[in-house]
Amino acid sequence: MSFHEKRVLGRTGLMVGRMGISTSFGADFKAYEEAFERGCNYFTWGTFIRGRSKEFIKLVRKINTNGKRDQMALGMLTYAHQEMLTDYFYKRGLKQLGIDYADILLLGYYSSRPPQKVIDGALKLKEKGLVRYIGLTSHNRKLFQSLFEEGIFDVYHVRYNAAHRGAERDVFPFLKKDEKPGIVSFTATRWKDLLNSKKMPDGQDPLTARECYRFALSNPSVDMCMMGFKNIDELRENLRVLDENPLSDDEMQRIVQIGDYVHKNTLFFK
Repeated sequence: MSFHEKRVLGRTGLMVGRMGISTSFGADFKAYEEAFERGCNYFTWGTFIRGRSKEFIKLVRKINTNGKRDQMALGMLTYAHQEMLTDYFYKRGLKQLGIDYADILLLGYYSSRPPQKVIDGALKLKEKGLVRYIGLTSHNRKLFQSLFEEGIFDVYHVRYNAAHRGAERDVFPFLKKDEKPGIVSFTATRWKDLLNSKKMPDGQDPLTARECYRFALSNPSVDMCMMGFKNIDELRENLRVLDENPLSDDEMQRIVQIGDYVHKNTLFFK
């Protein structure tokens, strides 16, 4: 079974491609358009990004004009951490994109439960129809356990890669099969450490980006893996993963060994 088929993003019901697109890398319009045409329909965008948004805004406006808005799943990121600023920047973002709503409002990055006022503000936007679902992104894996019980958030962005496998212990076992939230993994390459030949064990070649994506997508708890690209060539190379299968046992063993080595020999984000 390849990763070509779209998947339901948890209880949101949104049908999404297995690779999500971070728009913070500054790709051009043609690259974003090709990603969308290849079925990568989940994009994250933050209004804080200056100088790198124009091309993506052009794509959203074209999709909206062509009557294909319902085929795109847009996650709007906010880092305001205050209800008033979250509301302001979110509505400004909708205006910039020329759309009436975002599919997901992503609160990030929170190391602890967001203030209730921020959550209430997000829920008000949902009640008004300005956003369909509420999500959260965090590096604190253990935070998710208590939030799962509350059932407020519909989507979670979780740090997960071969060097950071703690989600297998702290997050995935606590997902309920019924009413499961959408799970999106990020930092698949561990900020490119897993691609760096200087950080490999003796005699081991570094992983490719595709191997990093395959690792994340091979976990059945992961609905989608985020990727970034700067140009259309990088995009096309990354999207080759869609035609591949989950890792074999031997491939998984090699990748886990490399991940353990990178984790042991780096100092941040354990």
